[in-house]
Amino acid sequence: MIGFFFKKTFFDGWDNLFTLVLQNVVFVALAAIGLLFPAVIHAPAPISAAAALLAVAAGAIWWSACVYALKEVADFHSVKVTDIPAALKSSIGPGLQLGAILSVLWLLVSIGLPFYLSHGGLAGALAAGVLFWFGLTALLSLQYYLPLRSRLGGGFVKNIRKSFVLFFDNPLFSVFLALYNAVSLALSGFLAFLIPGLAGIALALDEAVRLRLYKYDWLERNPGARRRAVPWDELVAEDSELVGKRTLKGMIFPWKE
Repeated sequence: MIGFFFKKTFFDGWDNLFTLVLQNVVFVALAAIGLLFPAVIHAPAPISAAAALLAVAAGAIWWSACVYALKEVADFHSVKVTDIPAALKSSIGPGLQLGAILSVLWLLVSIGLPFYLSHGGLAGALAAGVLFWFGLTALLSLQYYLPLRSRLGGGFVKNIRKSFVLFFDNPLFSVFLALYNAVSLALSGFLAFLIPGLAGIALALDEAVRLRLYKYDWLERNPGARRRAVPWDELVAEDSELVGKRTLKGMIFPWKE
């Protein structure tokens, strides 16, 4: 399934390259206006802090909107300009919720780890270890929150619970997905974070959740089946046929195929 995830994510991103670039332009603009501009003009600390906070909140909302909109791409559709307002309206609450949770998580870890480690001894090391693994588990689980909510609906608590269930049932895949997105973000720096950028990561999360949910549909149809015996080739066969066989020539000059 991981091999097909690579293939589908890449080709869907390629086919919607312009959409990803436009979405990433918004992220770059928010970072420039909210984080870089106050520093350039030497704004007072309160104004800089307020601008940064607003930029982070707006970025969280836009990130959520990207996940909601790009779900259509993962489902073999396209994103139209008219789809953005609806996606934005649906994603404001979830985006702010996730942004608040991640902010609190970052504060807990960044303050708690040095605090516990400074105490030394076994108790300090144990507390720091618990906090570290809690933060890592939460981070790996929360990567599923927005894609699940955009695809399945439901409220905050329900989708938080599903996110943790999805992580604990698929820990290796969750680690792989986080590493994949970390590498994607690092490589984006060479292209000014326009490709694949944060929008590309949003698409990858949508693709991952779409494909991973096939497992649970199959388990529901086959009660008592072994969870490690999931026939991935069979489950993604239709998607594979829709993606089709692609060549470099066809990607760059599709009209010549």
